[in-house]
Amino acid sequence: MGKAKVNLSTDNLITQIETVRFDLNMNPLGIPDSVTKAVANNTVQLINYPDPTYKRLKESISDYTGAKTDNIIVGSSSYELIKLLIEFNTPKKALLITPGSQGYENMLKLNGCEILYYNTKEEEDFVLDIADFISNLNEDLDMLFISNPNGTTSSVIDRESMEFIVKVCKGNDIFLVIDEEYMEFVKDKEDCTSILLSEEYDNIAILRNTTKFFAVPGLRLSYLITSNTVFQKTLEIAGFPYSINKMAEVAGIDMFKDASYISESDSVITTERNLVYAALAGHKTIKLYKPAANFILVRLLKDDITAQDVADYLVHKGLYIRNCSDIHGLSNKYIRFCFMNPKQNDLLVNTLLEIV
Repeated sequence: MGKAKVNLSTDNLITQIETVRFDLNMNPLGIPDSVTKAVANNTVQLINYPDPTYKRLKESISDYTGAKTDNIIVGSSSYELIKLLIEFNTPKKALLITPGSQGYENMLKLNGCEILYYNTKEEEDFVLDIADFISNLNEDLDMLFISNPNGTTSSVIDRESMEFIVKVCKGNDIFLVIDEEYMEFVKDKEDCTSILLSEEYDNIAILRNTTKFFAVPGLRLSYLITSNTVFQKTLEIAGFPYSINKMAEVAGIDMFKDASYISESDSVITTERNLVYAALAGHKTIKLYKPAANFILVRLLKDDITAQDVADYLVHKGLYIRNCSDIHGLSNKYIRFCFMNPKQNDLLVNTLLEIV
């Protein structure tokens, strides 16, 4: 949005004809030019198999993240990589933080794992109480999943706090999966990412994908970072060839080097996050939870308005948001939406304030 002031003119509403997916949390810049060019210029490569070692792709990811190439494992989706981690660890009990990402439950249940929940508190703005959380970690647990930033609340855990968690997990023989799907949107990401911790601790795995930050869900490219040599060797022995296709390989090599796209994304998201927050912060009928990623969680304070009411009202304007009533730890008073381009954000703010 170009300014924090809310303009309630209906001109923009009348001309709005496109569907805007504020519920998908993807980069508003869309597909990087580097990906478009790489795909267009390498169609002849489809006659070749991908490099089974993914040497150049891993080097590109290494330059982008700072992770060692030997610690990088590529896959077609986070789902696939999580599945491998669960099958490797064969957990009997796993702990999840709520509210949070809901993408782990089904895979854990399919493997016969009991799921325990640690509930963050609304009165504490759903911010994780590190000391209390650590006190709940014990030898009965086999795996712990943390989305950082949190996939629902948009809150982030800094690396120093995360290292406390990692150490306690190590002492209790708990394998920790840190899902950094939204980390690239964080302003101070270098102080929050756990990639450096993966070199020192072998009981953690960091997940990243290209769906959200690079806005290429159709590319199907994810990666995992871990120094766990047993897991690495297990994959080597079991065989994990051609986990991604040739187009994902060639596009990824250039995409992670696209400094212009990465820099512009940082600038746009930081600006829009600040302006949307400022535009909504003064309204007493809603409560905002300070966002660290590219989306924000909002609580509706009016007794007669539900998340479904707001979602239905917005969808008639072509604006899709996330009704959070089905998320563990929340209710029908919570909505979530991401930050898009300035004009689209203006429209969402104006339309939202018409009903809340």
